[in-house]
Amino acid sequence: MTIWLSAGIIFTLLAIITILIKWGNVRVVGVTPVKTFTFIAILFTSGLDVGLIMFPLTEFAGYADIKASPEYAFANPLAIEFGYWGFLIWGFYFLTCFYFCVIEPKVKFFEIPWVKFINNVVIIGTCAFTAYLLLNNLSWYLPGLADDSSVAPEFYLIVFAAICFAVYSSTDIKYVRILSISTTWLFLALIAFMWVGAFAMGDNEMSAFTDNLGSIGTYFANINEFVLPLNDYHEFYLFWWFAWSIMIGQFTSRFVGGLKTYQVLGAMLIFPSIPIAIWFSVLYQYHEAGISTQGIKNFAMVFVGIVFVINSLDSLVRLYTDNLNLTVKRFGKAKYMAMNVIALSLLTLLFKLEFLQIQWVGALVIGLFFICAAFIGYNKFKTVTNIDSSPKENKIDYTKIDTVH
Repeated sequence: MTIWLSAGIIFTLLAIITILIKWGNVRVVGVTPVKTFTFIAILFTSGLDVGLIMFPLTEFAGYADIKASPEYAFANPLAIEFGYWGFLIWGFYFLTCFYFCVIEPKVKFFEIPWVKFINNVVIIGTCAFTAYLLLNNLSWYLPGLADDSSVAPEFYLIVFAAICFAVYSSTDIKYVRILSISTTWLFLALIAFMWVGAFAMGDNEMSAFTDNLGSIGTYFANINEFVLPLNDYHEFYLFWWFAWSIMIGQFTSRFVGGLKTYQVLGAMLIFPSIPIAIWFSVLYQYHEAGISTQGIKNFAMVFVGIVFVINSLDSLVRLYTDNLNLTVKRFGKAKYMAMNVIALSLLTLLFKLEFLQIQWVGALVIGLFFICAAFIGYNKFKTVTNIDSSPKENKIDYTKIDTVH
């Protein structure tokens, strides 16, 4: 699996370089373009899930234990955490976003029936994994409800409610802008709230915060260390990013609003990484200073984590239902909701039972990358080399999202 993953990463990086050389100045326009801030909000809230909120406080100690994990010795725990979530790996999303916006309309690889089937298996499976992550981490943040022997019934109800809410919001694309922008502001509010708890009580709060931010610079000084998997846990993260990449690219490609290719790459690498760096710097202070998050802080993180899950599920449900023509228009809202809620709930339980693993999904995506490249090289090479713009029918009309349902 490690060799397969490493080959996928190298292929991805080479493909990004090729795109920049060949189409770096092409203006990228999706079928439902939005303004840049909205695009970044959709990318950020759809491209991340509950793990961003809930994982760091459970992981810093492990990254600091270089006796047990000497491979982490080259950087501090904060830089390691950032390396698992920020900057370079957002290039995976850029590759698929550009492909689905500019190349796929000409190639139509994902319209091949067996490819479409595998693609939607990936999307549905990753939907369920997102819900499973929420279910699996609630006990750490809400210990009052937890039971050492099993997941509390309340946790199942919380996850079920999030699935229901997400499926309902996926019934109309107009909700995506509202949900994404609202979640972005909510996350920024959470950062501010947690920052006060971490730094406002000290005498040198700003210097402590800036020191933490500065520690992330170790990531950029050692960015080469994060390209290939450091260990099994990093491998898990990288497969997870691959699993997400193919569907987030499909979804976000709809909303690119006229940025040039190199600007899309810059926006995807830089803008999501800024709030991630700030958020991790705040959480790291809680870890380093031994500040408790019990009570309202944990509830605040759980609430925002649930909203992230709703965002992610909303985008993914809309994507696979469109692909498979399992739409509200075809079945009606009640049947549409029942069908998706039942399917995602059952698949979430399969992840809980460890019948499914996200690494398998990520490996499947890498396989699709390789097959797609071979298909282009064999059947569509001249077609692709002649591409010089986004599809002509994609026009920059920021009001279109208000009229599409």
